[in-house]
Amino acid sequence: MLPQKYCLKRKKDFQRAIQRGRKIEKDFLVLKFFKNSLKTTRIGFVVSQKVSKKASSRNKIKRRLREIIKINLPDLKPGYDLIFFTKKGIIEKNFWEIKEVVGQILK
Repeated sequence: MLPQKYCLKRKKDFQRAIQRGRKIEKDFLVLKFFKNSLKTTRIGFVVSQKVSKKASSRNKIKRRLREIIKINLPDLKPGYDLIFFTKKGIIEKNFWEIKEVVGQILK
């Protein structure tokens, strides 16, 4: 689980990053990021029902993404809000394939 100080939770913060943030798109992931005025980087995840109708599948994807981010946390630059959006193709991917794509996006 990600420590709470790294979690992006408020609707206002999500909207700011989505509307004003820059976008990086790779395979089955889209990253929107926006510079914040904090010393920590906050991360949010969006897995819509278009990806899977089953909540258990969507939660599994979010758990995998959280764990991958937790591993990469020391390498992240501080002071950003990051939001990961998923696409349909992610449901067939295993942990290592997702980890590779996240690593490519974060570089």
